Amino acid sequence: MKNMILTAMVASAALVSCGTVQSLVQNTFPYTTNVLVSTGVPADKEVSSTATATNVQTWFGGNNNAQIKDVRISDAKISVVSPSGGNLSALKSVKVYISSSGTKERLVASRSSISTDGASLNLDLNDTGFLDEVVKSSGVTVRTVYELKNQTSSDMNLKIALNFSSVPAK
Repeated sequence: MKNMILTAMVASAALVSCGTVQSLVQNTFPYTTNVLVSTGVPADKEVSSTATATNVQTWFGGNNNAQIKDVRISDAKISVVSPSGGNLSALKSVKVYISSSGTKERLVASRSSISTDGASLNLDLNDTGFLDEVVKSSGVTVRTVYELKNQTSSDMNLKIALNFSSVPAK
């Protein structure tokens, strides 16, 4: 009976520690960029905005050879920063691409037929496979392509928030 209780306690401790180890080894790192939608942007025309992540290597402790692998997009969201109380009703569609020096541009998230009066919206993730080569390279660039349903009456500042996940390389 004592052996059964001891075995159950050891098994429970092992399962709890495995969960703890798994949460420690799975990394999530963010990237955000702002997109300015000016009042002069015409409706029904795709417009592109590009931002370069100058400190992207800080995700990995400043090491281009970071010991991580299996980097994937895990979450993408767009939200209105200004004007205060603004919403996404003017947006028709949005696409978010990522690339870096020497890599091809890859579509990581998008949303078409946007119909919300909310101030934020989760984007649909595209299965781009692993992004190790892109995020470990220098000069990571995020390009946002958007289309408006109608012109905005004032400038609108949008925030694109991307989250990436990875596991340690062995």
